[in-house]
Amino acid sequence: MERRGFGEDVTASDLHPGPFSITDRIRSFRHAIDGITLMLRSQHNAWLHAVASITVLISGILCRLSAKGFCWLVIAIMSVWTAEALNTALEFLADVASPEFHPLAKKAKDVAAGAVLISAGGSVVIALLIFGPHIIKCLYRAGILS
Repeated sequence: MERRGFGEDVTASDLHPGPFSITDRIRSFRHAIDGITLMLRSQHNAWLHAVASITVLISGILCRLSAKGFCWLVIAIMSVWTAEALNTALEFLADVASPEFHPLAKKAKDVAAGAVLISAGGSVVIALLIFGPHIIKCLYRAGILS
C-alpha cells in the first residue's frame, strides 16, 4: 500500500486493509525501524536516553533487582522512548506544516517537549524508588551514613 501525501482524499477501500500479508507486516517493521533509526540520527536527546537506558539496566543487573523492579524500569524506559518518538514525529510534522516560524508550531513543539520532560521526570522518580534502598545500603557500608 502506498503512502498518501498531505491533502489526498481517502476512499472507502483505504479503510479496509485487505487480506493479511506477511510481506506487509515485514514492511511495517522496516518502516518502524527506519523511524527509530531516524530518531537516533536526528535527535541528540535520543542519545542521552540511550545512555541513560543502558546505565539503568546495567545498574539493575549489578543491584540484582527483582523481576518486579526490572518491570518498573522497563516501563519507565519505554515511556521516555515513546514520548521522545512522538515528540520527534510531531516536530517533523510541524516543520512540514509550517516551514517558516509560526507561534502555534512553536507551542506544539514546546508541549511535546514538555511531555518528554514529564515522562523523564517520572522515570527518575521510579529509578529513585527502586535504587534508593540500594544506594542507602551502600552508603551505610561505606561509612558515609551511620
